Amino acid sequence: MKKAPKKKVKQTQKQFDQYLRYSGLAFQMMATISIGVWGGIKIDEWMGNEFPIFTVVFSLLAIVGAIVSVIKSLPEE
Repeated sequence: MKKAPKKKVKQTQKQFDQYLRYSGLAFQMMATISIGVWGGIKIDEWMGNEFPIFTVVFSLLAIVGAIVSVIKSLPEE
């Protein structure tokens, strides 16, 4: 049985590492936004607001925070 060339193995490993890194960032973004939305909903329920102002504000803040976090974690080139 032939072995794969080392260059090919390293390239495959690098691609797999990048896949794991970026999928991890996606889950981090989902968690951040979900927590922001959940927190806004809970505060709106607690305060009895007719218009979900805290849900809107916390959602937008969570989205901005998630985007800033992703930008900071990207490699500098």
